[in-house]
Amino acid sequence: MKRIAYLFLFICYSAGIHAQPPTEDTLSIDMGAPPASADLRPYIYSLDMPGRSFSLSQINQQTFTHQPELFHPQPRYNKQPHNCWLKFTIRNTGLKDSSLTFFTGWHDFMYWYAGTHNHYQLLSQTGLMLDRGNVNRWERYAFPVVVPAGQSRTFLLHIINRSYNESALMPVLYDGLGYERFRNHQINTFRAEAVVIQVLLGMLLVFLTIAIINYIQLPDRSYLYFAAYILGLIMFFALRLESKPYQLSVFHRWPMLKYYWNIPALLFCFYLMYLMFGNAFLNLKERYPYMERIFTIAAACTGGVIIIFFYCIAQQLYHVPGIIYSYLYLGLLLPQLIVFVALAKRSRHHPLVRFFLLGSICYYLASLLGFIFQIKPLGFFNALGMFSAPNMPMIAGVFLQAMFFLAGLSYRNKLVHHERTKTQEMLIKQLNKNKELQRKLNEQLEELVKEQTSEILRKKQELEEQRQIQLNIEYDKKLTEIELKAIRAQINPHFIFNCLNSIQLFVMQRDYEYAQKYLSDFSYLIRKTLDFSRRNFITLTDEITYLNTYLGLEKMRFENKMEYDIRVDPAIATTELEIPAMLLQPYVENAVKYGMTNPNQPIGRLIIRFQQLAGDILECIVEDNGIGITRSKELRTLPKHHQSSGMEISSNRAELLNKMYNTDIHIEVIDKFARNFTESGTIVRILIPQL
Repeated sequence: MKRIAYLFLFICYSAGIHAQPPTEDTLSIDMGAPPASADLRPYIYSLDMPGRSFSLSQINQQTFTHQPELFHPQPRYNKQPHNCWLKFTIRNTGLKDSSLTFFTGWHDFMYWYAGTHNHYQLLSQTGLMLDRGNVNRWERYAFPVVVPAGQSRTFLLHIINRSYNESALMPVLYDGLGYERFRNHQINTFRAEAVVIQVLLGMLLVFLTIAIINYIQLPDRSYLYFAAYILGLIMFFALRLESKPYQLSVFHRWPMLKYYWNIPALLFCFYLMYLMFGNAFLNLKERYPYMERIFTIAAACTGGVIIIFFYCIAQQLYHVPGIIYSYLYLGLLLPQLIVFVALAKRSRHHPLVRFFLLGSICYYLASLLGFIFQIKPLGFFNALGMFSAPNMPMIAGVFLQAMFFLAGLSYRNKLVHHERTKTQEMLIKQLNKNKELQRKLNEQLEELVKEQTSEILRKKQELEEQRQIQLNIEYDKKLTEIELKAIRAQINPHFIFNCLNSIQLFVMQRDYEYAQKYLSDFSYLIRKTLDFSRRNFITLTDEITYLNTYLGLEKMRFENKMEYDIRVDPAIATTELEIPAMLLQPYVENAVKYGMTNPNQPIGRLIIRFQQLAGDILECIVEDNGIGITRSKELRTLPKHHQSSGMEISSNRAELLNKMYNTDIHIEVIDKFARNFTESGTIVRILIPQL
């Protein structure tokens, strides 16, 4: 009995649940036999969140309200990004599990959720900025609505439009047949627009091909700017196919590209390339320099604005380029009109200006006309926001502008060809004149050749005489070199003889340790003597080192009764300056021989100085405190006319070097006693000009 009672209560409870009336915000529909379409605006609650973002869990805690003003059947300019949530509940009153289709338009980002009791699950996501699929991606904007028989289910749609231009937002529920009719209607509607764009793309490709061919025939910068202008337009309109539902586009893998090349494309084509093309096409630099500066500055500013637009788009500020471009277009209408009037006044003298003006006026009037046509259905601000969207007047204006520009380029080719023909005719006439002139010149040339031949024969005889003189000079120079080598050969045995006498005396008076050191220094001196005897010039550093070694040996021989000092001007580059080899050694040797035998001086002093004089002349002074020249001649047992062989050889070498190198080495020997010096001795002053 209890089991029967429990079963009765369960049946009553179940019947009560299924018999509950639906709430006001729930759409009750027999999904087994649904209507073809149903407007869901009365049943949709929405949450509009401009500038805010919530997670799904936070959305469940928010309050949804009716906002009929949120929906619009036409594109609308929102003046800000649009971020909203739509929520509706459907109850299947039928006996079949069936599926309907929910459609609310094409938007940037769309996320579709379904669930019950605030527990929702993401079923699908799509969007113009998100989906990278092929043509089938357009089917993903229709979301399936599946509700089991006798049950209710709640759906959430999160819509984000980052661009201020929002497509139509109208929530409609379709059955299978109703959605298929709607889909076919949309395909036919957008196919007509796509065909117009495809025809325009074909014409632009033809224009581009003609421009490239003409550039190959006549390289000119205006063709390059026109080709860049056409390429920018081709890219712009090809990307417009990407936003036409159910139309295949080659750029569907890069959905964001149509936003990057939207407003920047208009600035690039109709301002930057337009200005650069006009500058080159009209040759403003030569014809109108002031206007050329205006065009150049405007093109540079346009390039900067394009970079700013790219930055704004990268920062997801999609509205900024559209707003700036709209006001820029309207604000530049008056300056452009002034430029057009200024160019129109010059069109009589410059026929290419007409093509440029007609193309410019066609586009700007067409785009302005398209803007005016959109004011009535959309309103002024919405039409201003849709300014960059291509429409039929704008497409016609673009086609006419490109056609006039290309016609102007073709006319310019015709002018260039005509100019070339005239130039060729002038060249032919000039060639005939040149032939006659050439005949006269040939006659004059024959006479001139005869005169020049006799002159050449005379010059040849003079050159032969000069060559003979030069050979004699070279012969004298070689003979001088041979004499110089012979003199150096006399220096070597003379110096070695004197050194051996010194070594013999030193060995007889000193022990073997000093004798060994003396012999070591002497062997170094002999090697250097042999080395220097093979060279005409040595560096001043080598000469100072050589003299230091020689005087060190002499100081040891005189038992330290001799002092010497070698002084060098710091301004002299001793490693670079060159002097004749062993020119100073005989004078230093003579100073040691007679300077150390003065009975009035207990210590013989020898000073050698090197100074740099003006005019690149090196002054070498060898000074001693010996008995002097006069006293040495009185004590000499040799004939009075005898002179030291070493000094005589050095004097002869100086004369030969002067003759050989055309220089002026000057040697002066001064007796200090004869010149009334306070002490006796000798000064040898040698001036060596630098070669």
